[in-house]
Amino acid sequence: MCGIAGFLNTDGSPADERIVRRMTDIIAHRGPDASGFYVCGEVALGHRRLSIIDLVTGGQPMSNENDAVWITYNGEIFNHADIRPQLEAAGHRYKSHSDTETVIHAFEQWGDQSVTRYRGMFSYVIWDQNKRQLFCVRDRLGIKPFYYFWDGRLFAFASEIKALLQHPGISARFHDALLPEYLAFGYTSGDETLFAGIRKLGPGHTLTLTCGPAPALEIKQYWEAPCPTSFEDRPDHEWIAECRSRLEQVVRMRLMSDVPLGMFLSGGVDSSAIAAIIKRQADGPVKTFSVGYSESRFSELSEARQVAQQIGTDHHEVLVSMEDFFNALPRLVWHEDEPITWPSSVSLYFVSKLARQQVTVVLTGEGSDELFAGYGRYRFYQLNAQWMRAYRAVPAGVRLSIQNAVADSPLLSATLRRKLGHTVLGRGANIESLYLNNFYCAFGLEEQHKLLSRNFSQNPYASFLDRWNSVASSPTLPRLIFADQKTYLVELLMKQDQMSMATSIESRVPFLDHQFVEFAASVPPHMKLRGKQGKYILKKAVEDLIPRDIIYRKKMGFPTPITAWLLRPEASSLRDYLRDPDGILATYTEAAYLNDLLDKHVRGVHDATDRIWRLLNLQLWGDMYLTGRCEQFWEGLLPAAVTA
Repeated sequence: MCGIAGFLNTDGSPADERIVRRMTDIIAHRGPDASGFYVCGEVALGHRRLSIIDLVTGGQPMSNENDAVWITYNGEIFNHADIRPQLEAAGHRYKSHSDTETVIHAFEQWGDQSVTRYRGMFSYVIWDQNKRQLFCVRDRLGIKPFYYFWDGRLFAFASEIKALLQHPGISARFHDALLPEYLAFGYTSGDETLFAGIRKLGPGHTLTLTCGPAPALEIKQYWEAPCPTSFEDRPDHEWIAECRSRLEQVVRMRLMSDVPLGMFLSGGVDSSAIAAIIKRQADGPVKTFSVGYSESRFSELSEARQVAQQIGTDHHEVLVSMEDFFNALPRLVWHEDEPITWPSSVSLYFVSKLARQQVTVVLTGEGSDELFAGYGRYRFYQLNAQWMRAYRAVPAGVRLSIQNAVADSPLLSATLRRKLGHTVLGRGANIESLYLNNFYCAFGLEEQHKLLSRNFSQNPYASFLDRWNSVASSPTLPRLIFADQKTYLVELLMKQDQMSMATSIESRVPFLDHQFVEFAASVPPHMKLRGKQGKYILKKAVEDLIPRDIIYRKKMGFPTPITAWLLRPEASSLRDYLRDPDGILATYTEAAYLNDLLDKHVRGVHDATDRIWRLLNLQLWGDMYLTGRCEQFWEGLLPAAVTA
């Protein structure tokens, strides 16, 4: 697991080694063990190494036997030992035991189709000196990041955006056309980023750049998440047995390591099941790590502790306070490069920091909800859609009056308004209102019109709707899952990568092995969501591994006490920060509407936690990257008197 960076001058001008060194230095946290460079003619490849496999001879950038092909690589190919004998039989000579060398020889042997043979998480760049061609790859699910810049002459790439900004030809400029999507979802799910000119290579895609009089850049998709239209009819017990067998296999593959390895344990079914499987397969003690808060109703520490005791792991915990949380936030926004979408990212950072004291690799339960319908919104949307078909009989004007009353009536408590607002009584009939505004959006389109001081043409829902509409022939539940995998999950994985790598720790996600994802897609909807029970097949598959009350308890979803914290007196400094006339918010928002939003939250009229969080992170991101005020907020957001 590493950090990569580099650039190619397609006009043939020589690459400056000092630039690629700056690019890799700023992401040293991704690879504190070593650095390496290849600079020749117009190309520069850089690497920061976190040593996991082949600690002695796995340094990078790495070349083939005659130094004509070079690679800088981030990730793990878990089946590389199975591929190696085929390459050796074809005449390729190895000089190490690393998966990196398998990738470069496989490229020599099979070209751009080599990527289809891998099971793992990866992003890498291969430079073919003879062809003067750069070949870039990102894994199928987007577990490993890949950012790039291309202006027709300069091509630059990196694991993190901040590394690209070290190149003198690239500057930090706000791509404000994406502001509506950010305000709605907290992230952008296309290939663009909030930095103008900087893009993401999509999951399951390759990029080939060929030098010449007219440089040619070509992007291809080599894998797509399945979304079936029909399902095999098999007995429940066969589906359940296959799920268990496949889960054990993908966990076993991810125990490949030459350094200490542990598990993030939340106390939910996903991480608990993986921890129990690790315990059965590992030779020595298994270390587990959990994060929580002194506010016990927001903490899963007791559940995680119960699981750890049941399966017999060496368990460790960390508590995060309000002061810890908000004073770490600016630095973590810098690490993530874009505004942080979910408060749980901060929690993830602290548990990663705890784990790094003892291990270098952790496994996590990320991805299960997006495979097996673990989120309550899947069930509620389908129920609401069913109810809406009957509710449409009510005249549209009456429905609108009821909707407005649910939103603003002083006769209803804030709690009741919130609950009714998730039903058809508080919603419009389309998927934007009934699903996206209902369960995802902090600021829906109508509220954005009130918040923003200028008009934007972009439809904030467009990226999600493109995915949703692309599989219109599939049943509702597979469509919801597919759209989430292509949008929401990609952002979750970016959070997982950036927050763990901020502490120099590698995180692995067994559920997102692409063959396991393909299996999960083939599972019929009734084996995922049965009655009120999401993840039905998975829960049945692991009933003998962990306590039943853990498996079937109500899902918490990695909560944080941020709602309560924002009502504490100390939070007044955060509200003042949002009103700062020198911040990015002052440029784009209506001050009167922002003040009204904050006032209603403090008085308990509306719970604006999600909206305040969205604005707070945008303000911080602007200061970390655009306004030049980074140092002013680097040590935290709460005044010294609060944290003393």
